[in-house]
Amino acid sequence: MPNDYKRDSVSAPQSSDETLYCEAEAPVAVEKEKPAQESSETDLEIEDTEKFFTTGQKELYLEACKLVGVVPVSYFIRNMEESYVNLNHHGLGPNGTKAIAIALVSNTTVLTLELADNCIMPEGILSLVEMLQENYYLQEINVSDNDLGLKGARILSEFLQNNTSSLFSLQLSGNNFKEESAELFCQALSNNYRIKSLDLSHNQFCEKAGEYLGQMLAINVGLQSLDLSWNHLGIRGVVALCSGLRSNVSLKKLNLSMNSFGNEGAAALGEVLRVNSYLTYLDLSSNNITNDGLSKISRALELNESLKVLKVVFTRAGGRTACVAPADACWMAGRMSSEMDKWVGDRQTERQGDGCLQRNLEGRHRLCFDGNLFLNPISMDGALLLILSIKRNPKSKMEDIDISHVLVSEQFVKILDGVCAIHPQLDVIYKSVQALSAKKTPFTWTNPVKLIQSYADQNKISILDFFRSLNPSGELMMPVGEFRKAMIQQNKVPINRYQVRELIKKLGEKTGMVDFSFIRME
Repeated sequence: MPNDYKRDSVSAPQSSDETLYCEAEAPVAVEKEKPAQESSETDLEIEDTEKFFTTGQKELYLEACKLVGVVPVSYFIRNMEESYVNLNHHGLGPNGTKAIAIALVSNTTVLTLELADNCIMPEGILSLVEMLQENYYLQEINVSDNDLGLKGARILSEFLQNNTSSLFSLQLSGNNFKEESAELFCQALSNNYRIKSLDLSHNQFCEKAGEYLGQMLAINVGLQSLDLSWNHLGIRGVVALCSGLRSNVSLKKLNLSMNSFGNEGAAALGEVLRVNSYLTYLDLSSNNITNDGLSKISRALELNESLKVLKVVFTRAGGRTACVAPADACWMAGRMSSEMDKWVGDRQTERQGDGCLQRNLEGRHRLCFDGNLFLNPISMDGALLLILSIKRNPKSKMEDIDISHVLVSEQFVKILDGVCAIHPQLDVIYKSVQALSAKKTPFTWTNPVKLIQSYADQNKISILDFFRSLNPSGELMMPVGEFRKAMIQQNKVPINRYQVRELIKKLGEKTGMVDFSFIRME
């Protein structure tokens, strides 16, 4: 993916015996021209092509480590021929990252690279960008929590403007990006259609960033997944974002949780859902949306024919925070805030020696402890508006609604049963039911896997044969919504939607698919 970028001048050994060259050039003895300000410290270019192509991957990495003066990472050595390499939290620093980049220039096996929380800094991202100019196999990279800041954003945006690599997924969460960084990224992405998934969560984007993002989304036709959670877009930022979303034809997944845009922002998103027929996943958790804001979204859902997943509560965000029931929210928020203050302090003291303070951690985590932001204060009446809107829309594709902090009544459950009869692909997660008798609780239902196994044994078929019969293609993977609908409509095994939910969990749902081959008998 990488492209052109400016480099800071830093002195480095000039002896050919000491300098490691690692750019995957074709075996032609023609040296590339370099900008005058470019120095060998950040240059990953190879002059001794014969040495490069005869050096093994492990030897190349060890030599690179020796050159930049770092200790080799044994995990990387063991896994450098795997498709997935997880180097999160390895304390690589800029030089350790450069050694990794050198080794990856000619690597053809690594498709996904995790480098979160390594204090790689802008210098490290520059090495990765240089590597990506030559590596056409790497597809996904995670450089979250690396203190990249504005300088790192400039390097990345210049790369994105001329991206010719195979990279399609980029995670940039928690890098202290602000408004100017948002402008740079949006300018680059306005013409970059290769990036399909972008994570910009846990940064410091505010209202102006929402304007830039809206302008970019209005013309970008490549981006399919965008995570903007845990920023500060606010009302104006989200309204501006929505202006671009109205005409966007590629974005399918959008996470706007923890952005404090309230009912006004919800109303703007409702207008988007009326006209946008491409968005399938929308997370609006923890934005102080009340029943009034939810009513605007509900009315839009009566017309929307694309949305499949809607989240309107506070949920776990990338493993960084805890999911807390509303009854415990006030007590837990105070306790967690105190513990988080201590954790952030310890974290900063611990890493101060590296010169890599994660300056955005404190603000990022404290956001969730603002009382009104902690949960969307939605009652059962608001939840009822949601499910009735699905009932009124015969073309609705809604599969999952998460209102797991809402306490509902048995009457609500009866209405939901009726809606699910019309839309068997639908699953609504709520907190619990008021005065529900013990005999009706989900915990007393038979394990669904055992029910299916019993049916399979009686009919002398394998359990996989049963699952294959649900899928017209006969394959062992199936979209979650289609699987749920097939399980509810089949008449071979008596099973309800709560048991189907548990079954989906057992089947290891990933990226909207269930995989029958991983079923475990109990």
